[in-house]
Amino acid sequence: MADNRVKHLEFIQLVITRMNVNSFLLRGWSVTLVAALFAFAAKDTNIEYVIITYVSTPLFWLLDGYYLSQERKYRDLYNKIRTTPENDIDFNMNATVMNSNKNSWFSSTFSITNLIFYGTLIGITLVVMFIIN
Repeated sequence: MADNRVKHLEFIQLVITRMNVNSFLLRGWSVTLVAALFAFAAKDTNIEYVIITYVSTPLFWLLDGYYLSQERKYRDLYNKIRTTPENDIDFNMNATVMNSNKNSWFSSTFSITNLIFYGTLIGITLVVMFIIN
């Protein structure tokens, strides 16, 4: 009977891992895009390339916040299932009921790690814009 709980926890863990990987890839793509745009801007001494980062970085930031909020909801679901009696396990994967302030899209977007990462990208963009200009 404990197999149901373990299997359900494995399903949830797969979703958590997928959200974490998506977030990691978004950060990698955002750094790659910003670096490439800086290279184009330096090559052509064209500030317009740098301005594109002011659009792309917030979009990556918002999407990263979404994935982090989903990951937090599934972590809460994982903890709920971990303590659920064996007979009550129904393999429900709906994590939207796991709502709290720390799981909201807003709080995830403005979490300390996201603020530091994306704030640094925007700060570097400001510095590069003034250097090129």
